[in-house]
Amino acid sequence: MLNIKFTKMHGTGNDFIIIDDRDEILREKEIDLALKLCNRRFGIGADGIIFLRFKDKIPYMRIINSDGSQANMCGNGIRCFAAYVFKNGIVKDDCMDIYTDDGLKRAFISEDLGRFNVTINMGKYSFKPEDIPALSEEKIIEKDITINGKNYTITSLLLGVPHTVIFLKDDIDISDGPFIENYSLFPKKTNVNFCKVVNEGELIVRTWERGAGATYSCGTGSCASVVCGNMLNLVKDEVKVLVKGGELNIKIKEEGVFMMGEAVFVFSGQFSKNI
Repeated sequence: MLNIKFTKMHGTGNDFIIIDDRDEILREKEIDLALKLCNRRFGIGADGIIFLRFKDKIPYMRIINSDGSQANMCGNGIRCFAAYVFKNGIVKDDCMDIYTDDGLKRAFISEDLGRFNVTINMGKYSFKPEDIPALSEEKIIEKDITINGKNYTITSLLLGVPHTVIFLKDDIDISDGPFIENYSLFPKKTNVNFCKVVNEGELIVRTWERGAGATYSCGTGSCASVVCGNMLNLVKDEVKVLVKGGELNIKIKEEGVFMMGEAVFVFSGQFSKNI
């Protein structure tokens, strides 16, 4: 029987279980742990589980969604991960590099009276169908599709993970999220972001996450929504994104898309596991 310590964190309501697995004894148990621990009735409860490991002496973030699927990147998750690594003295510099399955990312951490605000350079994005991936010979920009008798205009891109963005004029309804997630265009599924423009500097985003369902926030989805909105001349290159769990600040720069938001420690504990 092994006692495993964990920390529960959230970024604008998108919650995670973080486990220090630098000795990599849980590598073969990732999916099993995610399915059990993320369960909100019979486990700790979370949108995903994050394992801390190292790669080339740099912190490596391994993310497993609540359904057991693996995610290459998570915007809210990496903010929590960076704050966790910094608070626990694993990396003492408030500017750090983090390995993800979407490559190397840079985090900038600001702490004030125990509150952590973290800025992440999320890197570049791509509208190329082969990068998303999407079964299309041309970029998916303002493409009309019909789901359950409703017409949607979608724009899709890769920003860490696949994202599809929809701008609505009426109230946001994400009930068709799972059907768009599994739409035939997307062989590896897609995250779906339903957006409403408040003004050129403010955007409301609600996300149906691939592998987690409806969440209070999606960092990569907020970035993807601003990128699409800026490309379509709906918003500026610096936008406050209002998500269900709070707000994120997104800025498009030449060197990448920058996301800033809070990372919150909820509680810590331990559980027992037969290995």
